[in-house]
Amino acid sequence: MIAIGLRFLAGRYHATPWGRHVNEGAVEWPPSPWRILRALIAVWKRTLPELSQDQVEPTLRALASLPVFQLPAASTGHTRHFMPLYKRDDRTLVFDAFVSLSCDTELIVQWPDVELDKARRATLALLLKNLNTLGRSESWCEARLLGEEEAATGLATSLDHQPRVSAPLTAQAARRDLEIVRVLCPDPASAFADEHVVTVTSKAEGRGRNKRTIEQRSTIYDPAWNLCMETLQLHDERWSDPPGSRWVRYTRPRDCFKVEFEAVSRDRASERPRLQVARYALASTVLPLVTETLPVAEAARGALMSKHGRLTTSKGTRGRSAVFSGKDEQGSPLTGHAHAYYLPADEDGDGRLDHLTVFSRNGFDPAEGRAIDRLDHLRTGRRDEERHPLRLLLLGMGNLDEFAPGILQQSKVWVSCTPYIATRHAKTRGRKRTEMRSPQARAEFLVSNLRDQLAAVLPDITEDGGLAPSIEPDLDENGVFRIRRGVDDPHGLRPIQFKRFRSKPGDDGGRRLAGAFRIEFTSEVRGPIALGHSAHFGMGLFMPRPGGKPSGTTG
Repeated sequence: MIAIGLRFLAGRYHATPWGRHVNEGAVEWPPSPWRILRALIAVWKRTLPELSQDQVEPTLRALASLPVFQLPAASTGHTRHFMPLYKRDDRTLVFDAFVSLSCDTELIVQWPDVELDKARRATLALLLKNLNTLGRSESWCEARLLGEEEAATGLATSLDHQPRVSAPLTAQAARRDLEIVRVLCPDPASAFADEHVVTVTSKAEGRGRNKRTIEQRSTIYDPAWNLCMETLQLHDERWSDPPGSRWVRYTRPRDCFKVEFEAVSRDRASERPRLQVARYALASTVLPLVTETLPVAEAARGALMSKHGRLTTSKGTRGRSAVFSGKDEQGSPLTGHAHAYYLPADEDGDGRLDHLTVFSRNGFDPAEGRAIDRLDHLRTGRRDEERHPLRLLLLGMGNLDEFAPGILQQSKVWVSCTPYIATRHAKTRGRKRTEMRSPQARAEFLVSNLRDQLAAVLPDITEDGGLAPSIEPDLDENGVFRIRRGVDDPHGLRPIQFKRFRSKPGDDGGRRLAGAFRIEFTSEVRGPIALGHSAHFGMGLFMPRPGGKPSGTTG
C-alpha cells in the first residue's frame, strides 16, 4: 500500500476543475490524480534532473491507478478582485475560489493495491519532498510519503465507517449521505503513450532502387508522454479532455464542506488570555524627536479613544473605554496602574522615536483590540505634519510573555530614556525641606520618590520580594541630569529639553523635579518599566542597559 500526506501551508487549496471557467467559482475537491501526477513530473524535471526516466517512470505508472482520499475538515471560500486582463483600463472582475482548511491537517491519498520496492519508494519520497505547490502557485503545500504501518492504519476501518472519505463509485458506495463528483484521472493505457505529443514527418532519400522513406519523430516534451501535454496546446488543438486522461466518478460526503463549530462555554472563554501588548513601528519622512515623547503618547491615547468610541456607538451614544482613557464612568482617574500605558520609544538610539508600545497589565477587551488594529496614523500637531504624516504599522498584538523586543526585554540593569518626573513637589520650607540649589539634595529627593514608585507600581521587586534594586542618578560633571542614548553618548539630553507639560488644563509636569537614573536589580526583571508623573504617557520610561543585549531576550 502507498499513501502520501499533503498539508496546505497557507490553509488554502486553489485549483479549478478541468473544463470549468475560473469565474464559475468551482473548486476541485478532492485534488485530481491527473494533477498530482503532472505535479510530480514537474518536480522531477525542475528540481531533480539527475534522476533518470528509468527510475521515475515505474513509480509514476504505479500511481496511475485509482486512489482513495481521506479528506480533512474543510470549507469553501472565494475572493473577488479586478484584473486588467487585456488593456490597462480594463477592469475585469475575477473570482478566486478555494478550499479553506487548517494548515495543520493532512489530506491523505492512498493507493491500496499498489506496492513499491524500497528503491521506488525512495524515489517517490524524494519527489514528494521537493513538491511545494499543488494547483495554482499560491497553493503552497508540503508532501510526505507515509510509512507502511501508518498507511495501513489509515485503512484499518472500512470505508463505510470512515468520515470524509472520497473513493471511486461502486454499487455499495452509493448512499444517500454521499454525492457524486467527476474526477480527472490518468488512463494507465494511454497516459504514458506518445501518439499525441510526437510529430512524425516522412522524408525521401536516394533515387531509383536506392530510394527510401525515412520517418523523423520530434517532440517538444521530455518525456514524450501524453500526460505532459501543456494546457496551451490542448486549448489550441481544441481538446475537450486531455489525451491520456479519463473521467472517473467518485463519491464524497455531502457535508464535506460543513464546518463543525465547537461550543465554547463562558467559563472557557473567560480563561483565554487577554491581549496585553500592541507594538507599532512608526514611519514618516521625518520621525519625531525623542523629546516629543509626551505629545506622541497623548496623540495615541486620543486616537484610540476616538476609534473605540466610533466602533462601540449604540443608539447615538458613543462607547467609553476605561482602559484607554484611564478614567471611570464618572470621569475620575483610575488607580492601580492597570489602564493603558502609551510608550513611544527610540529603540535604535538615533534620537528619533521609531516604535510605539501600548500596554495594559489587565489586558484589552475585543472592542479595544479592534480599535488597536485600526490605528494607522497619528496627528500630534507637529510642524509640517501635513507634509510628513506620522504613520503606524501594527507589528503584533498578544500577551506580555509573547513579546521580548525593546522596552519589553528582561534585564537586570535599566537606564532612563525619558525623564523621571516626581509624583509630588519637594518641600522648600520646614525641617524636611529640600535644598533646591543643591544637585545632591535634588537627586536624593528624586531617588527616594523613585523608590516609593517602584514599591507602589511593581510590588514584586521591593525588598520583600527579594529583588531590592540599587538606584544611581545619572549626572554629568556639573551635577546635571543627563539622559544618554547609549554607553558611547558622553553628553545626552537634559530633562528640561523634553516636553513635560500635558495638554490638559492645570498639568504642572514641567515644573516638577525631573531626573535620569540607572536601576540595577538583583535578578532580571521584565519590562516595560515606566514610573512617576505622566508615566502612562512615556515619561519615566526605562530601557534595558544599552551597549549589550540582556540575557533571555530575542532582540
